[in-house]
Amino acid sequence: MTTRYALLLRGINVGGSRKVPMAALREVLAELGHSDVTTYLQSGNAAFSSSLGDDEQALAAALERAIEKHFGFTVDCLVRDHAYLAAVRDDCPFPADELEPKQLHVTYFSEQVAADRLAAVDRAAFAPEDFQLGDRALYLYLPEGIGRSKLAETLAKPRLLPGVIATTRNWNTVRKLVELTVQ
Repeated sequence: MTTRYALLLRGINVGGSRKVPMAALREVLAELGHSDVTTYLQSGNAAFSSSLGDDEQALAAALERAIEKHFGFTVDCLVRDHAYLAAVRDDCPFPADELEPKQLHVTYFSEQVAADRLAAVDRAAFAPEDFQLGDRALYLYLPEGIGRSKLAETLAKPRLLPGVIATTRNWNTVRKLVELTVQ
């Protein structure tokens, strides 16, 4: 059985370092036996079909090894199937249809994060910015966007969630990843 997935790469093509050209990324995915490969933007989003099993962690680990071999540096990867991506979109606790896409973001996590790990964040100090924890995801409402967000900066500190791979996408990309993974 073939399944459609999204690949989310963390921290590439930012500030001129860790460059991963999308054409080369498509080649790496194809060399691993994946098909119908497409990329979206330059920030590390790809969609592909695979019949190599449905273990997202195993697929991500294989992609991390292949990317390191091809590009010479490590890149954290998350792989998620269409059903998961659609559920993240559909379960948004904020009024997505009423907000500008730049005001809403999702941080995808490598594992489920317990609410108590974020309990130290003083939500009132960041109002009107806010966040809600979901299934291996964190929804961020950032009225002024992510660029000037103190909440996003605080939540991105590695000490807050040690050992968890996290990568953030704006709402346009969240929706696009759902579209790209439809079979």
